[in-house]
Amino acid sequence: MNTIFKIAAAATLAMGLASAAQAQPAQPFAGVVIVPASAPPTAQVDISQDPSLPGFKRAKIVAYASDLKPGSIIVDTRENKLYFILGMDRAAMYRVATARPGFEWSGTNKVSNKVEWPDWRPPVAMQARRPELPEFMAGGPKNPLGARAMYLGATEYRIHGTNEPKSIGHSESSGCIRMLNADVEELYQFVKIGTVVKVM
Repeated sequence: MNTIFKIAAAATLAMGLASAAQAQPAQPFAGVVIVPASAPPTAQVDISQDPSLPGFKRAKIVAYASDLKPGSIIVDTRENKLYFILGMDRAAMYRVATARPGFEWSGTNKVSNKVEWPDWRPPVAMQARRPELPEFMAGGPKNPLGARAMYLGATEYRIHGTNEPKSIGHSESSGCIRMLNADVEELYQFVKIGTVVKVM
């Protein structure tokens, strides 16, 4: 009788453990630290080894809550950071240079054109401030627009590379968003014409 009771008890315990295991939520990515919804939007979680994110070798993958669709871009001018929205409260983050005092702006636009090693024609207002600038400069390593440019609507603003890498992380541009050439080359692969860009 005792033997039958022990077998029944063991079976009941095993069934209970199996049910408890099934009730545990599956972790979406091994080694990922789940950040609660109340965490600040810029809380960083190192999930750069996540195999579901191929191609991001230079960006830092961070926890970032946003209402924008995956593939959208947010530029935080206070932090001098650009966030490419991945979804699931994550983003690929790059350090950038933004507008210096007096040239700040904010708003939402869309990528209207993409160019590799773009030519540069300084805007009229910039030529008036700096008459030593040429009217035209062909694309290349010495060009201020760097390796890639993504044009924002019909404005004079762009997300582009730079020939002044020391400016990255600071507020030094005339309104454009500067990136290291290697960074903008990577981002360029994922950005499509029509991509929403929010500068704040």
